[in-house]
Amino acid sequence: MISPTAAPAETAPRVLARCRDLVRPALSAAIGRLHPWPGEMAAFSLGWCAVGGAPTAGAFEGKGVRQALAVLCAEAAGAPGESAVAGAVAVELTHAFSLMHDDIMDGDGTRRKRETVWKAYGTGAAVLAGDALFALAVQTLAETPGPHTAAALRLLSRTLSGLVHGQAEDLLLAARPWTGPEAVGPDEYRAMAELKTGTLLGCAAALGGLLGGAPAGTVSALDRTGRHLGVAFQAVDDLLGIWGDPAVTGKPVHSDLRQRKKTFPVLAALAGEGRRARELATLLDSPLPLDDEGVVRAAALVEASGGRTATLDEARRHLDAARACLRSVPLAPGPVREIEVLLGFLLHRTV
Repeated sequence: MISPTAAPAETAPRVLARCRDLVRPALSAAIGRLHPWPGEMAAFSLGWCAVGGAPTAGAFEGKGVRQALAVLCAEAAGAPGESAVAGAVAVELTHAFSLMHDDIMDGDGTRRKRETVWKAYGTGAAVLAGDALFALAVQTLAETPGPHTAAALRLLSRTLSGLVHGQAEDLLLAARPWTGPEAVGPDEYRAMAELKTGTLLGCAAALGGLLGGAPAGTVSALDRTGRHLGVAFQAVDDLLGIWGDPAVTGKPVHSDLRQRKKTFPVLAALAGEGRRARELATLLDSPLPLDDEGVVRAAALVEASGGRTATLDEARRHLDAARACLRSVPLAPGPVREIEVLLGFLLHRTV
C-alpha cells in the first residue's frame, strides 16, 4: 500500500516482541497493584485474561506500539531500553484507559475480535477500571526515581489534556452535518486526529527520549515524530474501517460507512466537486439505515471521488514527516532503523 524506505516491515514483529518482553513484567506488576476487580478488567482489556480472570494465550493482546516507541526512543538517545520502562508502562496504561472510555462513548461492543470491557462487565465497571488505569499511570511515573520524574509527569499531564481535547472534538464533529457551512472539513479532522491519536504516540516517543537523558531539542523532535505517526496511523485506520478484511479486522467490511462515521476518506471525497460527491452526500444524509447495497455504493463513491487516494497520500506525507523529524537530531542509527521499520509496518498493518 505504501512503500517505506526503512528496512523490510516483516522484521517489525520481532522489534515489537522484544520491547513487549522488556516492558511486560513491570506492566504486569503495575496491574497487580490494582483492586482485584478493576485489575481483572485491566488484564482483560490488555488481552491477558477472559472474563472471570482465566488466562488467555495472548491471542487478543495488542501489538504494544506505544510501549515499543518509548523503549526504542530511549535507545535512540543512547540509553538502555530499561531506562524507559516506567514511561512505557505509563503510556500503555493511559492507552488502555482511553480505549475503555472511548468504547463506552462510541457504543462499540467489540475490540480485537471480542467484547469491549463495558460490554463484558458493564458500563459503570468499565468507567471505574478506566479511572483506575488513569490513576495508576500517573502513580507509575510519580514513583520513578531519577532526575526526570517531574518533567515526565508534566509531559504525561499535557498528553492527558490533549487526549480529552481530541475526544471532545471527535464527539462534536460526529454531530455536525455532512454538507453545508457547518460541514466538517479534512483539516478539522486532521487536527482532531493529531490530538486524539498523535498526542499519545508523541508522548511515548518523547518519554523514551526524556527518560533516556536526551536533550530538550531531541525530546521535542521525538514528540513531533510520534504526532505525525499518529495522523498517519489514523488515516490507515480509516482505510481499514471501510476496506479492511473482516477476517483480520474482526469487523464487517464497510463498517465505518454503515455507522456513518466521519473519517478521512469520506470527508476528503465530500470535499471534492462533482456528481459522485453529491450522490455520496445524499446517501449519508438519508434518514434511512444504509443497507448492503447502499454501503457498497457509498464505498465506490468514496473511492471514485478520490477519498481513498487522498487518505493514502495523507498517510505518506505524515510518514515522511515523521522520518524527517527523526533525522533532524543526532540519534543512534541502530534504534532509528528499528523505529523506521515500525513506521513502515504500522502503515502496512491489516488490523
